[in-house]
Amino acid sequence: MHLYNRERDAIRVPVNALLAITLTIAWAQPRVSGADAKIALYAATGPELATYSVSVESAALVKQSTVTVPQNVQEAWPHPSRQYLYVTWSNNIAGTAGHHGITAFRIDPKTGALQPHGRPILLAARSVFLTVDIPGKHIVVAYNEPSGATVHRIAANGTLGGAVPQATDLDFGVYAHQVRIDPSNQMIILVTRGNAPTAAKPEDPGALKVFGYKDGVLTNRTSIAPGGGYNFQPRHLEFHPTRPFAFITLERQNKLQVYRRLDGSTLSGSPVFTRETLRDPSRLGGQATSAIHVHPSGRFLYLGNRSSGTTDFHGKRVLADGENSIAVYSINQETGEPTLIQNADTHGAHPRTFAIDPTGRILVVANMQLVLVRDKEEVRPLPATLSVFRVRSDGKLEFARKYDQDASSGRNLFWTGMVELP
Repeated sequence: MHLYNRERDAIRVPVNALLAITLTIAWAQPRVSGADAKIALYAATGPELATYSVSVESAALVKQSTVTVPQNVQEAWPHPSRQYLYVTWSNNIAGTAGHHGITAFRIDPKTGALQPHGRPILLAARSVFLTVDIPGKHIVVAYNEPSGATVHRIAANGTLGGAVPQATDLDFGVYAHQVRIDPSNQMIILVTRGNAPTAAKPEDPGALKVFGYKDGVLTNRTSIAPGGGYNFQPRHLEFHPTRPFAFITLERQNKLQVYRRLDGSTLSGSPVFTRETLRDPSRLGGQATSAIHVHPSGRFLYLGNRSSGTTDFHGKRVLADGENSIAVYSINQETGEPTLIQNADTHGAHPRTFAIDPTGRILVVANMQLVLVRDKEEVRPLPATLSVFRVRSDGKLEFARKYDQDASSGRNLFWTGMVELP
């Protein structure tokens, strides 16, 4: 492991935190593994969560099994041991008609198949994201409306426990969209997107809400909101695996920003780099960024550009001429500066999530929606898909194949992720 060692930005990480970092396994910080690693891909369509075996050599997926949770899957995250997967679900309805929770699954070490593990826990609102802390003792849950976060205990056997009491004055901003735990396990960042202005109300500013974290307890630390948070709508954050850099996507602005991690306690108050994400930045109508992941080597970064806007063609609403792509950047290992080197077509519409295999050799995109597209003078359906790409040695993506998914009746292909089997 390399540590950034410039005097003015040195990161001092205690030995126990270094041990915790080596145990971390997550979609956003994949495990670097050998060629013979067994990998499972999970893909959620509505309340169904399918397990696929992954052949990295042939860039192929084979569906193995499916489990169903009470409502539509929102997000999932593995335990550091890779023995359990925690899945949050919701009917996305507020108030008494809402039904939201988290289900724990045991991961079969041979096949990746999922088996319910203990009782689900109920949540008060839709959880748009969840993550597991570095030692695997707590789940941290983010809620978009009302914006907030809760922390829940994980028992020694991997089952879900009770909520950890928190202070009543925590600053959760407006419309949280993701929560991440710093590799030091001492800082939590709640990514609060805010809301774009409408004819009826002004813009809600966005921010990165930084909290101290110890034994499941959050404490207010700082709020990072360049320009007061206006025209700043962060969606997802990703850490570099070995250098003191954090990368965020700005959803409505279609930008990538880079921040410095400072001693595991906070981030720089403003970005050190801001870069475009689109092939043609002048065409912003209906565009938005989505997920962001760093290659296991730390040399490359990938983020989703999604578009599902439509236009009329012969009386039918067809996909407009937006960009559905994975933007690929090379990363300067000394400064963190990203350089855009490719915008790879995802062969589908609205790539909400994607995953990189733990060996860093394939990338799978979940194109969320079934849409109609114009094909010369005809109209044809473009299914939701799992699109598989090989990752070349220069970081660029090479399309291999795609697998159509049933996204009819509003059943979107909402989430996907990969984990190396223990």
